[in-house]
Amino acid sequence: MKVQCLSLNYAPEEIGIAVYSTGFAQEMSARGHDVSVLCAHPYYPQWHLRPGWPKYGYRTIQAGEGGPKVVHCPLYVPKVPTAKTRMLHYASFAMTAFPRMISDALRGRPDVVFVVAPSLVSAVTAWVAARLTGAKLWLHIQDFEVEAAFATGAIAPESRLGRAARAFEAWMMRKFDVISSISGPMLDKLRKNGIPEEKIFEFRNWANLKKVKVIEGVSPMRAELGIETDYVAYYSGNVAAKQGLEIIPEAARLLAERDDLTFVICGEGPFLETLKQKAEGLKNIRFYPLQPFEKLSDALGMADVHLLPQIAGVAELVLPSKLTNMLASGRPVVATAYPETALAQEVEGAGLVTEPGNAIAFAEAIEALLDDPEQRLAYGRMARTRALENWDMSAILDRLETRMTHLAVRRVSVEDV
Repeated sequence: MKVQCLSLNYAPEEIGIAVYSTGFAQEMSARGHDVSVLCAHPYYPQWHLRPGWPKYGYRTIQAGEGGPKVVHCPLYVPKVPTAKTRMLHYASFAMTAFPRMISDALRGRPDVVFVVAPSLVSAVTAWVAARLTGAKLWLHIQDFEVEAAFATGAIAPESRLGRAARAFEAWMMRKFDVISSISGPMLDKLRKNGIPEEKIFEFRNWANLKKVKVIEGVSPMRAELGIETDYVAYYSGNVAAKQGLEIIPEAARLLAERDDLTFVICGEGPFLETLKQKAEGLKNIRFYPLQPFEKLSDALGMADVHLLPQIAGVAELVLPSKLTNMLASGRPVVATAYPETALAQEVEGAGLVTEPGNAIAFAEAIEALLDDPEQRLAYGRMARTRALENWDMSAILDRLETRMTHLAVRRVSVEDV
């Protein structure tokens, strides 16, 4: 089977969507499929082009013998991502990916074109490639980007831009043969948007179960970072507005009298400086860069409690990719979400969920877990069990490979008619 993948984010980025797009392409190649990838030059989560990458040129990488061929495309990266600059950012990738994707598709004749959203703008490129070659179209939704923009206030729903974005999203989704997403509630949203059941498929993110081990005792990462308190409440990942991360320094302020607790934030992103300003004067919160991937297990194991805030309205539109490895680390999670959301459902039994934006409830949940070691350990065991049962990469990709192979067979059957 020949698969052409279009994903804005890809390795060498090490967090977020890139982890799963890279894992998908590499694993499908390892299973004997012919996979090619078009992606952007690495910029996330720093929101600036990484050193050594060309500002205007393309870069092609063959990922080992039999691995996917990866074409990195230039794009505009805004210093401050806003609604308008993000649109330019997405549009620039769509424009630079277009000629390479079309030429590669005409030469390679893919059976399936696989598109990862965000960004849906670039899906037009994939649609044209599929129409020219007869390939089947698969859309994989990591985030409902239009509604997330509404929820964060980046775009007003009834504005001209908001109406145009919603209309484009609906029009584009109708073009796909299969649309997948990462959780039950997100699949329900597809149903509510009128997507037929036969087109819907659950393709979950996965935990890195080989890399993330349960650390028994004290993680060596604490000594590396100079943390001496008994407990650590830990957040790692992208630092952006949609996470509602300001609740962390608010909770740290509420728990400032505890001399046994350090809040640790390892991350980069456009909201980082604002978050540091909100933490001014607090001695119980520390900021560090993202830790190297080879230290992933030690970094996650440093936590007594993982922190996963989301703002109201966004938690039902996304399922944060970092959750999978949090669960795999065997540590409980304190998240902010409403009960019916995918995030709340995944955390239930493996941690505590509080109301978005309620710093008092968030702080009380953290403190309750720290002061109840038996419950904390029970939640941690359930977290690891859930990762093993629901987030295993091989099992998830087995299901996807089966569905995608059937889709490719349908393409061949149509061509033979």
